[in-house]
Amino acid sequence: MRFDVLTLFPEIFSGYLTQSLLKLAIERSLVSIHTHNIRDWAHNKHKSVDDKPYGGGPGMLMMPGPTIEAVETVQKLEDTPGRVVMLTPQGRPLDQRLVEELAARSRLLLLCGRYEGFDQRVNDILEPEEVSLGDFIINGGEVAAMVVIDAVIRLVPGVLGDEDSGRFDSFSTGNRLLEFAQYTRPREFRGLEVPEVLLSGDHEQIAKWREQSSRERTAKRRPDLLTD
Repeated sequence: MRFDVLTLFPEIFSGYLTQSLLKLAIERSLVSIHTHNIRDWAHNKHKSVDDKPYGGGPGMLMMPGPTIEAVETVQKLEDTPGRVVMLTPQGRPLDQRLVEELAARSRLLLLCGRYEGFDQRVNDILEPEEVSLGDFIINGGEVAAMVVIDAVIRLVPGVLGDEDSGRFDSFSTGNRLLEFAQYTRPREFRGLEVPEVLLSGDHEQIAKWREQSSRERTAKRRPDLLTD
């Protein structure tokens, strides 16, 4: 799967791309990630890509020209066009269902905003999938892009050592509820013991216990998921 990240600050990704599962996925050619500096498409000697909004107001807006030209050029780097995803607080909230939709694509272009966001004509012309991390504001789309990448690559075949690990995570296809409680060694810690059923070796009973644990945890923490 290929990700193209369009940003004003590609250096933010340098450390992120060398860590953990993502690094291994890149080394094994399961995932490729390419960063592109939108300033490379600026048409002035100062490489400026933002300007004051018409009608007044605080802050600066990213101009349509450099952003749209960057996306159009990057699309041509591969025969298969990518789905353009704009990271914005006004977008569709990112949840596991949306992650699964994005993971079904072979290529994504992640468009990272800054300042007060993009000129509306960027949306009108590119018609991106607008995605939000939630009802809060962060400094730019780069961290949001990392979240999308981190969530999506878990669903790319071969990235996880155990494919069931992703399928039964909270909110996932195999379990739309919260994940069940889990335990590891030691069997007893400060008076708290591992449930006996998990030590029994009876896989049918373990499965039933986990399903019940998942439902109880969901009812307590996220009852809204039980009605979806």
